[in-house]
Amino acid sequence: MAMASSSGGAGALVMAFVTVAVLLSPALSAPLDGAGFHSATCPQLESIVLSSVQAALQREVALAAGLLRIFFHDCFPQGCDASVYLKGSGTEQAMGPNTTLQPRALQLVEDIRAKVHAACGATVSCADISALATRDAVVLSGGPNYTVPQGQFDSLAPASVNAVNALPSPATASVTTLARAFSAKGLRDLADLVALSGAHTVGRTGCPFFRDRAQRMDDAFSRKLAANCSAPSPRPQNLDVVTPDLFDNGYYKALVNSQGVFTSDMALIKDRTTAPIVRQFAQSKDAFFTQFAKSMAKLATAPRPGGNVGEIRRSCFSRNARRAIDTVVDAGEEEGFAAAA
Repeated sequence: MAMASSSGGAGALVMAFVTVAVLLSPALSAPLDGAGFHSATCPQLESIVLSSVQAALQREVALAAGLLRIFFHDCFPQGCDASVYLKGSGTEQAMGPNTTLQPRALQLVEDIRAKVHAACGATVSCADISALATRDAVVLSGGPNYTVPQGQFDSLAPASVNAVNALPSPATASVTTLARAFSAKGLRDLADLVALSGAHTVGRTGCPFFRDRAQRMDDAFSRKLAANCSAPSPRPQNLDVVTPDLFDNGYYKALVNSQGVFTSDMALIKDRTTAPIVRQFAQSKDAFFTQFAKSMAKLATAPRPGGNVGEIRRSCFSRNARRAIDTVVDAGEEEGFAAAA
């Protein structure tokens, strides 16, 4: 997927304007840019995010999986716009697929936002912070580094119920269903589907989420899952039974050995179109890392229905209060940024 780009000077100009306008305007818009978009307005950004994520993972390694899941659930319904962070009635967090998002991971991004805004003012969106924090969690867990597109604004509203419910279910989704959902987000290569499923190389889940797989009892591993889930106090199940806390290719090695936890995991090794990719990633961590980096860059620029329009929230969990103004801000050479009541 092609990514719109602009010069560092343009990025600085846009964000300098945003510094003035974000507290005034109910809606802003801008193209995305690559790494360094915030270098002029918040040079400390990436170091603040990295140190915060590193400290958090030292306390709780499971936050890496939490951040990844939140990022996927944010980007799929209507692009990577931090809409999943909004709290309250009618928000995405109240909708079925998102009721089990990790609260501590959500709070971590809000805590980082507070640090960034204290250092730089309200120049960086929750959407950008979420993307950077997710990337850093991957790297700190042993995974690949990749460029995070920056300049996303935070959404003005949550995604619709239909858009959120269209998130593919790991419990029962087939490769055909998964491929259709990914393709709708610009991830048309089956390698994107297989590589992004590799995020299951970290994290744990509970019996309700893999009941379909356990009840099949069609191989030794599913019978083991069933036995655990029938116990009085079932243990959380590692999604990667090879190296559960490392971001590596252990997940694919497990799939080759029929040790996938979700039905959708096992579908990848059973389907003739995706099985060769699974085997390639099981044999080569470098091949997986290269594709994962490419696929995350694509996901980060998933289309937003109304374009990159929104605000920079002063709290990731709520919309900014609208303020009436009687000041016109001159955006210089950049057009289309007029503040409005």
